[in-house]
Amino acid sequence: MTASLFLVEALPPGDAYTLDGPEGHHAATVQRLRVGEVLLLGDGRGSTAVAIVTAVGRGSLEVRIGARSYEPRPHPRLVVVQGIAKGERGELAVQAMAECGVDTIVPWSAARSIVQWKPDRKGRQRWVDTVREAAKQARRAWVPEVGEQESTKDLEVRLAGALILHQDAETPLTTVDLPGGEEVVLVVGPEGGITPEELTAFESAGAHPVRLGTEILRTSTAGPAALAILNMRLGRW
Repeated sequence: MTASLFLVEALPPGDAYTLDGPEGHHAATVQRLRVGEVLLLGDGRGSTAVAIVTAVGRGSLEVRIGARSYEPRPHPRLVVVQGIAKGERGELAVQAMAECGVDTIVPWSAARSIVQWKPDRKGRQRWVDTVREAAKQARRAWVPEVGEQESTKDLEVRLAGALILHQDAETPLTTVDLPGGEEVVLVVGPEGGITPEELTAFESAGAHPVRLGTEILRTSTAGPAALAILNMRLGRW
């Protein structure tokens, strides 16, 4: 069985460490790790270390640090502009995308987004928490970033060369020329789709509509399906 990953603020410089707090509680109380078992510690920024449990406390573990490794940030980075979706749809989308290799998620307040996040940012925090747990499940060295909520107008400055998933597009994602540079940006609409006005604005900003296939996918599955294609084309999978 693959060792579970637990995230810490920073890997310790020495060879002994106490895993406490929420991660320690989960390891000791929920997963019930025992002396001699192996786990992974990661900082979510590329660094990971193998650790062996040496003692179990109440909601904490004492571990001995073993082999360390560092994984460079992926290049190019995969950025998904995700239309904000209602309830669990949005959380399902970001969970699957985090498992499928997304590097940055930008919440998009689209015209047809049924839910519009309030300034208290609880909606964004749910996405942040979901992405963190999904990254742990996938044993990712880099935890994907969740950006601030953006409007259609906000997005226009970042969309030169971006790819827009749209059912009426003629060019398949499997054959479109991918943009060069530091990142590949993919736009996924909300439940109701992208409006003609939004599509026009994005194309004017330099984005290109692409399609997955003849099927119409939900907003919670379109992004992960597209990421699978991009991972194959970029050699990440």
